[in-house]
Amino acid sequence: MNNELLWKHFLDKVKENVNAMVFSTWFSKSYLYSIDNKKAVIVVPHEIHRRRLSESYQDLITNILTNLTGNVYDLEFILEEEIKNSEEKVQVETKEASQTSKFNHQSNLKPEYTFDTFIVGDSNRLAHAAAFAVAESPGSTYNPLFIYGKSGLGKTHLMHAIGNYIQQTSNKKVLYVTSEQFIDDFSGISRKDKKNENYSYADFFKDKYRNIDILIIDDIQFLAGATQTQQEFFHTFTALHDNKKQIIISSDRSPNDLKLLEDRLRTRFSWGLTVNIYPPNTALRINILKKKIEGSKLAKDFPEEVLKYIAENMPDDVRNLEGAINRLMACSMMMGGADITLSFAIDALKDEITKGTSEKNDISKIQTVVADFFQISVDDLKGKKRSASIAFPRQIAMFLARDVLNESFQRIGSEFGGRDHSTVMYSCEKLESDIKTNKSIKDTVEKIKSNLN
Repeated sequence: MNNELLWKHFLDKVKENVNAMVFSTWFSKSYLYSIDNKKAVIVVPHEIHRRRLSESYQDLITNILTNLTGNVYDLEFILEEEIKNSEEKVQVETKEASQTSKFNHQSNLKPEYTFDTFIVGDSNRLAHAAAFAVAESPGSTYNPLFIYGKSGLGKTHLMHAIGNYIQQTSNKKVLYVTSEQFIDDFSGISRKDKKNENYSYADFFKDKYRNIDILIIDDIQFLAGATQTQQEFFHTFTALHDNKKQIIISSDRSPNDLKLLEDRLRTRFSWGLTVNIYPPNTALRINILKKKIEGSKLAKDFPEEVLKYIAENMPDDVRNLEGAINRLMACSMMMGGADITLSFAIDALKDEITKGTSEKNDISKIQTVVADFFQISVDDLKGKKRSASIAFPRQIAMFLARDVLNESFQRIGSEFGGRDHSTVMYSCEKLESDIKTNKSIKDTVEKIKSNLN
């Protein structure tokens, strides 16, 4: 049996043992380079594939090859470039690239933020898929990539994951900065040295931001009000984009909502792909919590009911979920390794849970004011009735919970009779559209807002 036919049979067997996503991601682009009585050499496209296959699927690969051939093999995973003897070439190119810059390059990436440590759920699945696509083909897919959402939902984690993946799989230069750092660096151009010159710093700024392959800039909304810095960022963006360099941007709101940024910037932010990260639902929060305690001494015996209690009662911010776990572990250690039970968690987290409850009371206030305005009951707003006299006030109440309180669609849904987040999203978007086109509806909403105040 030749190598090509053997590998075809091998891949068919793999498909029977893993799901389609795993096969497509880790096996589909591999092939058998050579095989003898002792060793099978397998070619994979990237370093991350080599690591994942050797760490997670080595036994599966060995067992299938043994069943197909009757021999037990040592496995070696190599990259395409290693076959072509390009290691020396890569080293030379890397050396030459470093010599073209007079300044030391730092990516500012956090190595712990990777795709492997990012927990995927319905609320962030699209953003994760877009980020991975950009990481695999920087500069050619979705440029720029604009990620937006409330603070603490994983935007920064995804951006670092893109940068780390690119650095692991290529020789491209990656730079991660916050918008504050960009402002500080740009401000340095106005500083003069002892000779009343700033040429060296201007060279440094240009080299830092334009002699790179991937620019990742966090919290772009903080450029608002910095007119000259916006102008410089526009020129930096244009120079990078024209040269097919990848740009990745994050914000707490969509490009269209960044009203204090120049129109030409907001237009360019929409050239590529804009994706939103929504607050995690309960199932995703539980998975995030499990990931947080993974590897700790408490992980094995950590009660499921405690995870569920935290997920259902803490604010949506992922940092709050992690903070709750840290607080529980700290309280347990201070009490001599006390067991973490539901009653223990309720007592240890009572201050944080109370804060979350007060936020829910704000929604209750909106429900009360809307119900009074339309002379219906709060139970009507939470109930299943779909008559126009109930559905319209319910839309307004959900819209105000989103518009005034900036609550997540999931939380609003839970406070309105357990409605699905997509239902809430549709209601909010529809009312927002109606407000723009119907003066009567706009006036009604403004009156209710006035009553809230």
